[in-house]
Amino acid sequence: MSGAGKSSGRSHADEAATRKRGRSLAALGYIKPQTYEELRAVLSSGTVHFPKRLRQVAIFMWQHPSDVALGTIAQVAAQAGVQPSTLVRFAQIFGYSGFSDFQGLFKEHVKGSWPEARGEPRAEVEPNAAMHFLRGMVGASQASLGRIETGFDVESFEKMVTLLAAAELIYVIGSKRAFPVTAYLSLTLSQQGVRNVLVDNVGSSALDQVGCIGGRDAVLAVSFSPYNSITPDLVAVAHERKARIVTITDSTFSPLIALSDSWLEVVESDFAGFRSLAASLAVGMALVQGVAAKRGA
Repeated sequence: MSGAGKSSGRSHADEAATRKRGRSLAALGYIKPQTYEELRAVLSSGTVHFPKRLRQVAIFMWQHPSDVALGTIAQVAAQAGVQPSTLVRFAQIFGYSGFSDFQGLFKEHVKGSWPEARGEPRAEVEPNAAMHFLRGMVGASQASLGRIETGFDVESFEKMVTLLAAAELIYVIGSKRAFPVTAYLSLTLSQQGVRNVLVDNVGSSALDQVGCIGGRDAVLAVSFSPYNSITPDLVAVAHERKARIVTITDSTFSPLIALSDSWLEVVESDFAGFRSLAASLAVGMALVQGVAAKRGA
């Protein structure tokens, strides 16, 4: 093939790639996001439906904007559990030529702010591995609680309190990593004299445990990504039976959101692959206190 032919072939390929990216963006019905906030608005709109791997990227970016801003493409891909090429594809969907361009949204977002706990020590490495891990988990917990301080949906929280306080019986649902949170919330509800059922799935009996739920009851559900537990199925049963549903979850991609009357986003930081529960417990305990106070008023 002549040089002119090769050049023409490359030109057609480039045009095809541009058209493909344009079609992807147009299919979403959005213009190219210029800020991190605009990107979040697109992702939270409920109109974007990603394949499995791209959805995995979206959840990671939603929960860990500082990691995306400060990492290399290889580091971000490893943390998100995908290949670097998947990050490039994700960026191109939104009209960016590649990941580096797209990453600029996140860099602007975190500029001037202290990075979230990312799993790296900020001081000298502890000679004692256990103490190093402890300090890392404390840092992750502080970062999680800090997000609650700086951005909290008070209106949704108050609606959740009202719905739970009005319920005849509260079903507390959460499994896997969420179960320690729901177990403690059930205990504290009982200590406050609030009737509740902890759906613990002992003997694989979870569906039987929610078998008597009705329209005068409410569900307090806690669920975290990757949302592969039995919790969505149980909440779907409650939804079909007209129970009121309130949810603590960690992103707009949670399958519980479409089933919930009200929900709160609580994003937990992690250290060395272990995620904090500090913020989820704090928000849950505040709900319990609010329900007890409203019932006693």
